[in-house]
Amino acid sequence: MRFGFIAKHRGIWPVSWLCEALGVSRSGFHAWLVRPPSLRARQDEAIVVAARSSFLASGRTYGARRVWRDVLADGLDCGLHRVERLMRREGLRARPRRRGLPVDGGLRKAEGIACNVLDRQFSADAPNRKWVADFTYLWTAEGWLYVAAVIDLFSRRVVGWSMSSTMTSQLVVDALMMAVWRRGKPDALLHH
Repeated sequence: MRFGFIAKHRGIWPVSWLCEALGVSRSGFHAWLVRPPSLRARQDEAIVVAARSSFLASGRTYGARRVWRDVLADGLDCGLHRVERLMRREGLRARPRRRGLPVDGGLRKAEGIACNVLDRQFSADAPNRKWVADFTYLWTAEGWLYVAAVIDLFSRRVVGWSMSSTMTSQLVVDALMMAVWRRGKPDALLHH
């Protein structure tokens, strides 16, 4: 560890200063530079190659236990904790399991639901006459992403959208405001 630090920073400070500060000899550092890797280090590199190929073949979903089984199947003899340590060192971390669907805790009153004025008539004779909106959620590596979109039924184009990490009413309002901003102020519009 100390010799690695010295090797990394020897272009900035003299080797003699670094060796003195870290309490090691200069001859020991120079011997470490030319010494070939140990048997353990060479075995670790072989295990890392096998572990990386198993990890990538699994689509980055295998944890240390499954990778360890694949390494053993490849004929390399090692323990589970060694594979764990090497995977941690190499940054091979399995994707977390996909969580369950987000819970909708919104309370709705029966009298608060508006009538269905659109009545499944999904055609419009001119732009900016009928807009429909909806929102959905997608699982990403950083968690749930909520997306709202407003579509003009005449052109079938998305005229406004919004994304957020939380499911709030502001998400839908932002998508509608973007649609109004992009399309101007429509005079006779049905927004469903």
